Parts: sequence; C-alpha cells; structure tokens
Amino acid sequence: MSVLVTGGAGYIGSHTCVELLTNDYKVIVVDNLSNSSSESLNRVKEITGKDIKFYEIDLLDMGGLDTIFSENNIDAVIHFAGLKAVGESVKRPISYYQNNITGFLNLCETMQNYNVKKIVFSSSAAVYGEPKAVPVTESFPVGSTNPYGRTKLMIEKILQDFYQADNTWSIAILRYFNAVGAHSSGRIGEDPNGIPNNLMPFVTQVAVGRLKRLNIFGNDYPTVDGTGVRDYIHVMDLADGHLKALEKIKSTTGIEAYNLGTGLGYSVLELVAAFEKVSKAQIPFNIGERRQGDLAVCYADPSKAKKELGWVAKKSLEEMCLDSWRWQCNNLNGYRE
Repeated sequence: MSVLVTGGAGYIGSHTCVELLTNDYKVIVVDNLSNSSSESLNRVKEITGKDIKFYEIDLLDMGGLDTIFSENNIDAVIHFAGLKAVGESVKRPISYYQNNITGFLNLCETMQNYNVKKIVFSSSAAVYGEPKAVPVTESFPVGSTNPYGRTKLMIEKILQDFYQADNTWSIAILRYFNAVGAHSSGRIGEDPNGIPNNLMPFVTQVAVGRLKRLNIFGNDYPTVDGTGVRDYIHVMDLADGHLKALEKIKSTTGIEAYNLGTGLGYSVLELVAAFEKVSKAQIPFNIGERRQGDLAVCYADPSKAKKELGWVAKKSLEEMCLDSWRWQCNNLNGYRE
C-alpha cells in the first residue's frame, strides 16, 4: 500500500514514516521544508534500511501536487503539513489560513481528481479550546482561542462536509495532546527553528547549554505544585496511533475523531524533575506570569482510540525524557550539524 505523507520531514511526520516503513508500507513524502529538514528523511532511511520518495513541493502548488499523484499510485494520505506555532498564528493569521486551509483544499481537490478517498488528518487538542473539565473526550464542545487551532478545526469541519457529500470517503481525525520524545536511536527528534515553543525541546536545550534557563509561565494554578498540567505523549506512540488509524480506514468508510494521549497529567515541574533524574543535568528556571489562554489542567480520555483502533500509549514519562535527552546529546544543534 502506498501512502503519501504530507509534512513527512517534520517531527511527528518523520517518526510516522519510520513506523510505516517498518510495517512494509511504501512511503511518498511531500514537504516544503519551511520548518523541517530533509536530513530527517535521510536518517529515516538509515534507521529502516528502506527508501522514501521525496518531493520538495508546497501544497499551494497545484501543479506540483498533480505531478505527485500522476507519478505514484497513492492509496491513502496522512496529512501533517501546516504551520503550527500558536503565538505566530496570532501575529500572522493570513499566512496561517492561506497555508493551512488553502493548502489542505488543494490536497483534497487533487485527491478527488485521482479518486483517493482515504485520509488520516493530524489535528490537535487545540480544537477543544478551553475545556471545562478533564479528562477531555471526543464528545466535548469544540472551539479555539487562536488562528492555529481554528485552522485545525476548520479542516475537521471541511472533512465532515466531504463525507456528508460523498460517504465513500474514509477519514480518521487524530486529536493529539503534547508530543515529546524521540526515536530510541537518537537519530531523529524534535528540531524547532529558533526558540522552542514546546516545553521539552526548551528543557533539552537548557540541559546542553544552548539556552540559559527555562521560562515557566505561572506557578499559581490550582495544581499539585502550581504549574500547568498536561498530557505528554511519546512521539513513537503517536506514530503508532497513525498506523492504527491507517489500518482502520483501509477497510472502512466513515469519519471519526480520536484523542491520542496517555490519559495522565504531569505538571511542568514534574516533567522537569523526571528529566533531571534521567539526564543527571540541572535545569535552572524562571517563574514568569501566566500566558493568556493557558489552562491549569488538560489531559485526554483516550478510551475511544483503545476501543476502536486497538491503540494505547505505552511509553512512560521517564522514557519520553530519556529519548529526548539522547536525541539532544547526539545532535546538539539538531539537524544543522
């Protein structure tokens, strides 16, 4: 089976490519490399011993998309590609809507032209906005507080409309929580541009001396230690979730959304303590003001994915920290070395 992975050179995309190749899927990747590196794909090939067909094309390029589909007999799509920084999306909403929504529509129009109607969409817990309770289930109301989250939600709505118009589509929407960790080889991992937006790469860059100290936003939340609590999930567990979703849509039609999370919440300071334990490094930090829109506690109810996909997160917080540390130690400057 041939799978087109959009954004396949990125963090979660590259780890998913490893899982696909390991399970004997043929993988075609399209990525414009705006926030990723083709080196990740070289390392995926190294890890798996298998080849990937790569196109450096933007999803805004309809001609390029047509070339990909005309040159390959594609059976399904896993869609990761998109701009993904919440803060940046607030400053540059036009870019986010243009890139994420228009690019997605171009992809789906091309899929229709080639009668490809199976897609796994990389969504986000951001579509839940500010949930009033935890754990968060798929039946919770959806909404978002920023343009990034709204693009994810809009794409979910578009996919629902596609299925309403043509119920031969088979669609899995994966709403995942806080991805951390790296492949156990230490060869691929999270390599953000500039100052990291996510907690774990910030922690690892402090640990190796690239950054001086960690900034923690607020320590007066009603949590175990005053810092925000989140559901951290290992990227290889996420990759396995995409594989399980792909296996489901191969033989069914319909549209379903699934939370991918551990169902456990850890505070910022608990994650820092776990990282210090496995790395033997000290993580100095500053406590700052809360960020607008940040929640005190957010973690998933992943029971639907377990029931319908046969998927469950397996890796512990310590494994997430250890694999992140191994990746950063082996790649002090990420893929730029």
